[in-house]
Amino acid sequence: MKKIILTMAIVMSVAGAFGQKANVSKAQSNAKSGNYSAARELILSALTNPETANSAETWYVAGFIGEKENDALWIKAKQKLDYDKTAKGKAMIESIGYYIKADELGQTPDEKGKVKNKYRKDMVNAIKVYYENNDNLFTYFAELYDDKQNKEAYDVAQTMLSIPDLPMIQQSVPKIQKDTLYFTVQYYAGLAAAKAGMHNEAIDLFKKSIADKYEQVSSFQLLSGEYQTLEDTVNYVLTLKEGFIKFPSESWFLLNLINFYVYSNQNTEAVAYLDNAIANDPQVAEYYFVKGQLESRLNNSDQAELNYNKAIELNPDYAGAYAGKGYLLYNQGASIIEEAGQIRDNDQYNAAKNKGENLIRQSLPLLEKAVQLNGQELEYLENLKLVYYRLNMIDKYNEITTKINELRGQ
Repeated sequence: MKKIILTMAIVMSVAGAFGQKANVSKAQSNAKSGNYSAARELILSALTNPETANSAETWYVAGFIGEKENDALWIKAKQKLDYDKTAKGKAMIESIGYYIKADELGQTPDEKGKVKNKYRKDMVNAIKVYYENNDNLFTYFAELYDDKQNKEAYDVAQTMLSIPDLPMIQQSVPKIQKDTLYFTVQYYAGLAAAKAGMHNEAIDLFKKSIADKYEQVSSFQLLSGEYQTLEDTVNYVLTLKEGFIKFPSESWFLLNLINFYVYSNQNTEAVAYLDNAIANDPQVAEYYFVKGQLESRLNNSDQAELNYNKAIELNPDYAGAYAGKGYLLYNQGASIIEEAGQIRDNDQYNAAKNKGENLIRQSLPLLEKAVQLNGQELEYLENLKLVYYRLNMIDKYNEITTKINELRGQ
């Protein structure tokens, strides 16, 4: 009796193993015929059964299901038919995950110590198509990013960015090269992470973009912004300084560094840092522009104007310097007119009022020049609008108001 029971147990065990293997075959067959739901149901059973869970074939078929579904939906897309974009994207991500596991298992030596990874070539070809054909992973990432599904976009990007370094890809010929496509996804993945509140992940990606020399200026700017969000003052300042050293003509870094010093009541440090920059390279117009901004903030109007003039001398097409000097004069004039309201003597009042209005009139050609050089900068337009209002230039005021509204999409 014991022999019979033992024999039956062995038979049942063998039957169970054959049953799971049959499920793998049926799953592949269903995938080929387009019945993806049935295929997934069958393969899930095999993936969790001890008899088939460690088989490279099981995981290969699991990935094959996603590959076939993606192929079918891709054909629909090419035929301009309606298709489920999310299902297509998820099928690719699912397929890649399963193929990675299948490749790991396929690299396991057999009893004779030989590696027979018979699925690797097919899996490599599929993954390369996902990566290199822009209608696949890149489009899925871009759609999620555009739809502001930032966490999901970040996750897809991470899968895409991992592909060139996969062992099966590294050992293939030709390898996938990290080109513009890779660096573009890496950069925008950083933006997606930042928008999703994943600041440490964003920091890591922006650092990689900097190291890869892709969009370095904006990557430094974004990196400093992430440190600022995390209130990591030390790294915020260090990043601004490094960005300034690498890109001295980009006044953004210097201006934000000076802002930090000023708003943290470190005016001496601000002036010293800027003066040192000017001493090292006195022909950089941006330095004088920032010095003008700093002196203006410290209420040193005469010094501010001198520095704006120097910036314009060095670069006659420097819109920011014209705007800075123009707004400086406007503020001086508006302040004098406001203070004149307290003067009781009529002659003194008129003299002060005329002086203020004259300064505002002097600001007009400067602000118009700034707008002429850069008509897309809303700050310049808004400041010029103020001058038109104060000088009662109604037609010009209405004209620039329309332009501002157009730029704002109103």
